[in-house]
Amino acid sequence: MSITQTDLNSITTFIFDVDGVLTDGLLYCFADGEQVRAFNIKDGFAIKHAISQGYHVAIISGKNEPGVRRRLEQLGIEDIFLGIDDKVEAMEDYLYMQGVNPATVAYMGDDMPDYEVMQRCGLRACPADAADDIQAISTFISTRNGGRGAVRELIETIMKAQDNW
Repeated sequence: MSITQTDLNSITTFIFDVDGVLTDGLLYCFADGEQVRAFNIKDGFAIKHAISQGYHVAIISGKNEPGVRRRLEQLGIEDIFLGIDDKVEAMEDYLYMQGVNPATVAYMGDDMPDYEVMQRCGLRACPADAADDIQAISTFISTRNGGRGAVRELIETIMKAQDNW
């Protein structure tokens, strides 16, 4: 699948998974039960910039860790849905509450829990190291791996196409 200028111009909303998208998918587990992930600073800059330019940014993730929430809040993301079993329902509820058309959403996921929700979005995106099935349905495949600037590349590509970067 290929992406067109029309696809890029229609995007008003970014929705991201966390593990494997905003992080590299590695999970460091400590004896006290704490689970630590690494986030990319350049992805964070792009998210903050998108928010400052009026784009909607939301997170939908199956995991629910306080440290992850804290990082996302530091970036200025207000719409954070963690511990979600049904990503389709979470996205549909969010879009309804925000009055956002699914055709104007760019969703970046990396693995099968994102498959169904991605199919309901206008622009389906994934990191370079996403699962094969996710790559097969994606209209934008980043040249970068998850947690290594894939989010920045997507946001920058869309915002530059709209003369907002």
